[in-house]
Amino acid sequence: MKYYYVYILSNKTNTVLYTGVTNDLKKRVYQHREKLAEGFTKKFNANRLVYYEQTENVEGAIQREKQVKGWNRSRKVEMVSKFNPKWEDLFEKL
Repeated sequence: MKYYYVYILSNKTNTVLYTGVTNDLKKRVYQHREKLAEGFTKKFNANRLVYYEQTENVEGAIQREKQVKGWNRSRKVEMVSKFNPKWEDLFEKL
């Protein structure tokens, strides 16, 4: 069974939120943490995994990513806070 993940990364002070989609969450977050991925996360040090959800449907994952990206910050913060109340870095728990 193949899984797909929608995830949110933040920086150390939780002032930056980045939403992405991948089929290998651990590998992708590692790439962001080590700054192997060019772009937004590297520029703004968004390297802490604070939220993720799993699905078996790639189209559904892509649609969900677009949906979350379209939300305002307060809605994303609310979703992360329900899933991860302490805003802990979840990478080590993967």
